[in-house]
Amino acid sequence: MINKRLLVKNLLAHNDESSFYDKKRQLNLHSREGKAKFLKHICALSNSNPGNNSYIVVGVEDQDNEILGDDFFDDSRIQNLVNAYLENPPKIQYENVPFPHLPKDKVVGLVTINPSSGLSYFKKGIHVISANTIFVRRGSNTIPVDDVSEVTRLLTTQNMETVLSIENSSRNSIADTLDGVVDFLNNRHKDMNPKYKVFKELFVICWAGVPKRVRDHVYLSRVDIELINEQVKLFYSALDEVIITFDDDSFTIIEYLPLGLNDKTSYYPLEKLTISFRENGYYKIYREMLFQPPMYNRKMLFHIYNHMLSMLDKLAKEIQLTERESRDMANLPSTMMICYLNGFEDAKQKLADAKPLLKNFDRQVYVSFKEAMRILRKMKYDVSA
Repeated sequence: MINKRLLVKNLLAHNDESSFYDKKRQLNLHSREGKAKFLKHICALSNSNPGNNSYIVVGVEDQDNEILGDDFFDDSRIQNLVNAYLENPPKIQYENVPFPHLPKDKVVGLVTINPSSGLSYFKKGIHVISANTIFVRRGSNTIPVDDVSEVTRLLTTQNMETVLSIENSSRNSIADTLDGVVDFLNNRHKDMNPKYKVFKELFVICWAGVPKRVRDHVYLSRVDIELINEQVKLFYSALDEVIITFDDDSFTIIEYLPLGLNDKTSYYPLEKLTISFRENGYYKIYREMLFQPPMYNRKMLFHIYNHMLSMLDKLAKEIQLTERESRDMANLPSTMMICYLNGFEDAKQKLADAKPLLKNFDRQVYVSFKEAMRILRKMKYDVSA
């Protein structure tokens, strides 16, 4: 079992970026340009490593390898984006890796690109990348190539021994697991009623959260859940509420989304995540989207939507908000999300475009913005945006 924190450290310690790994300060999948850059690197790394895993490390300063972290990113449907644009798409996995020195809301993202025997290329264009474009890695550079025979010459097994050595040196130990459990329980979450559960005498899950009773249900808020053996953060949310259940074979998280207008909030089940543990030392994650968005009167929403746009316009023009508008800003991200779910198709992009405005306006509003975008990604990966 690979300890992903050790793997990240070992990748960063291996000289600089290479033909089997890349590093990024952050990913920007809100725009076509950001998606195109991400897909370009997936294509190149897959083509250059047909016999071994390749990796992208997210949240690292390019010049000096300083680990600064990035936001928790739980979009399992990122594979859909790869499938939509690449022919012979490799299987990829995005994992969130916590580091002790980072704030609770920051992690290092680890993208694992599994070996693929087929040649990957763009089956349709995006941003400035044309259909049928092929990318490969030469050292730390991602480059396009025109001739398939040139790609064939580059596809060697030269990285297999190096990657295998790095992965083997990243194997988890009992000491790593015990240290992780003690750190989670006694240091990082000692004020949040932390718990742990051992599955199949091998896997350890730790979780913590603040209990919150709403009518007949007890939810956990400010939830942090980690698979300690692999040093992977399974769930993190600053705002949403969850209910956790488990038995001897599985651990289940149901995420609930508080939504409403005019201070009338209800809790809607968003997604069910079940981790099933096997006797052979493997586990599998199953996800089921449960969300049915609340529907509101369109005429009422039209006025609310225009009010939200008016406030964003004021922020863009650096016009002072009224006292009421300043209060309404707290609900802007969730309100824009409600508008999008009720048929206001441009609300999602307008919210994404407002990121720098909200970031400069207020930290809590910006946290709400990131949560809204995280939830919208979970519902449907907009590959046409």
